[in-house]
Amino acid sequence: MFTPQGPTFRELAVQALSSVEHGYDLLAPKFDHTPFRTPDSVLRSVARALDRIGPFGSGLDLCCGTGAGMDVLRSVCRERVTGVDISAGMLGVARDRARRSGPPVAWVRGDARALPFGPAFDLVVSFGAFGHFLPRELPGLFSQVHSVLRPGGTFAFPIGAPARPGSRDYWTLLGFDAAMRVRNAVWRPPFVMYYRAFRLGDVRRELVRAGFAVALHPLPEFGRRPDGSPRCRMVVATRPD
Repeated sequence: MFTPQGPTFRELAVQALSSVEHGYDLLAPKFDHTPFRTPDSVLRSVARALDRIGPFGSGLDLCCGTGAGMDVLRSVCRERVTGVDISAGMLGVARDRARRSGPPVAWVRGDARALPFGPAFDLVVSFGAFGHFLPRELPGLFSQVHSVLRPGGTFAFPIGAPARPGSRDYWTLLGFDAAMRVRNAVWRPPFVMYYRAFRLGDVRRELVRAGFAVALHPLPEFGRRPDGSPRCRMVVATRPD
């Protein structure tokens, strides 16, 4: 799962015993060499899907991390793109790796639950960050995204189908979430990272409550499950005009 350039077990343990913000500050230099980074195949698939419904003016990468999703924005946005993240360490790596061509780029340190912007964006994307928010935080998070979009703006992100009960992935994710709950019960500060808490039904309901019109776009590159449902979708939530 990890390349030789990735973090050691000891480094991961230190990160896991830190807060989310400080943990990612520590992990930032090696984050791109871990399985936690969104795969390029997902980024390319989302970029193709957005290209079909774009182009867009200005874009925001919510919880941008080391900036992998910023390349998606730069491919579909004409004006400017912004990355926001709570971790100064992750933003530092993102600045260093950013491409110099394309629309202007800005990097902002901020909390996704209290975004420091007005309604300035036509597109907001996010990749792999929602496990860091508890289910009760989704209404506030989606309201924040709604508030920074211009009328007619789009909030888009990929979401995978849940693991089949009894499968290896199912037990792996269940075990990881259980370990995180035990860790947070006995150690402070908490490190919120739950892979099974972000469920499509809940997400769709809370997006509608926040004022979005919601559509689902299958990402065909990832195929379909035996029951015919897509293995991965792009959620497209639109702020009405």
